[in-house]
Amino acid sequence: MFRKVLIANRGEIALRVICACKELGIRTVAVYSEADRNSLHVRFADEAICIGPPRSAESYLNVPAVISAAEIADVDGIHPGYGLLSENANFAEVCRASNIKFIGPPPEVTRLMGEKEKARQAMKKAKVPILPGSDGVIQNEDEALEWAKSVGFPVILKATAGGGGRGMRVVRTAEELPGLFHAASTEAANAFGNGSLYMEKFIERPRHIEFQILADEHGNVMSLGERECSIQRRHQKLIEEAPSLQVTQKLREDIGKTLKRSLEAVGYQNAGTIEFLMDEDGKLYFIEMNTRIQVEHPVTEMVTGVDLVKAQLRIASGEKLSSIVPEVPAIRGHAIECRVNAEHPEKFTPSAGKITAFNIPGGNGVRVDTAQYAEGVVPPYYDSLIAKLIAHGKDRDEAMARMRRALDMFVVEGIFTTIPLHRGIFEDEEFREGKFDTKFMERYFEREKERKEAELGI
Repeated sequence: MFRKVLIANRGEIALRVICACKELGIRTVAVYSEADRNSLHVRFADEAICIGPPRSAESYLNVPAVISAAEIADVDGIHPGYGLLSENANFAEVCRASNIKFIGPPPEVTRLMGEKEKARQAMKKAKVPILPGSDGVIQNEDEALEWAKSVGFPVILKATAGGGGRGMRVVRTAEELPGLFHAASTEAANAFGNGSLYMEKFIERPRHIEFQILADEHGNVMSLGERECSIQRRHQKLIEEAPSLQVTQKLREDIGKTLKRSLEAVGYQNAGTIEFLMDEDGKLYFIEMNTRIQVEHPVTEMVTGVDLVKAQLRIASGEKLSSIVPEVPAIRGHAIECRVNAEHPEKFTPSAGKITAFNIPGGNGVRVDTAQYAEGVVPPYYDSLIAKLIAHGKDRDEAMARMRRALDMFVVEGIFTTIPLHRGIFEDEEFREGKFDTKFMERYFEREKERKEAELGI
């Protein structure tokens, strides 16, 4: 087992990793920017090292600064959390060259699965179902038009190195393709330094479903079931659930076997998430893989009883999967997670500032992952996520009831948060009945607009 681990991250995930390390008897080192000097991950780590100014590029994304801190603290492992450097294959290579264990997959695998089109072809080779589309990177608008005609409109252009909805455009006609191709490529180049695009058939009303896997360093892979991630706005997830109401036990087992075979073939290691779209006929199609722990990992932990972060640490220390998770766990009940962001709940504009009051809910079946506290400051430089509220119950109805109760008891003052938005969603009939897809939020806002206009007599 590791002697000392540096957490190359901040906020709730840094604190989450610290908790896992404490339970395993591992000493921890926090790195922080000047803006995070008073953060809880700094307070609860055994050691803490400032690595730069507030801007991420000068601190959390500064590879030489992170490696220097690791060498000064004499750590034998680095956990990257999610975001920031977590899927940076170059960073993983630098860790390897510095004789520091990167707690994640090998850089070669991260590079393969991180480039969406390469991952798509690897999954196709392993007979994982994928959406019809281009065989690789599309070189120009003319080639894009050829593929669109062969696949059939509508199609979607995607950045090969992208994420979060950037470098993505839906194309419905041949006439609009040239302009959208240029816009997607330019946005991808600006966001990721790579303007390459590929194309897929576009599903109008899909559900977004992802599977959690663990893989050890001895060639063993296990699927821990799926999460429903369809409630999202502008391709950013808001609410996640496990299990999905649309995935049968047979489909769960079949996909699990397919993923086991395909990821063993590419030599995957540690935790990972494979994302799918489900069409209206209930068929799943691979879209991408995230080679890290996910924001929404707690819902899987709640229904399986597996501590995924501790599993990451144990896998990276060389343990076999069979000693960590002896058998595929049965799904126990239902879990739901709400992402609480420091944002205006209607405008979705960031809301940085000082938190004047902070009361987190508790009680049976409720979990809160956060690094915030009363009198703490939410800086304007980073992601707006300030807490994850998770509710677990014997079934979805009980999980929703506990979530509604917890949302009512969650107090954050001094800044705006998305808590009021979550309260509204949990009162929505379409959501409560499980009748949703990735376009749910668009319909929800339209219904809310109509309701408010009716109240005002407009």
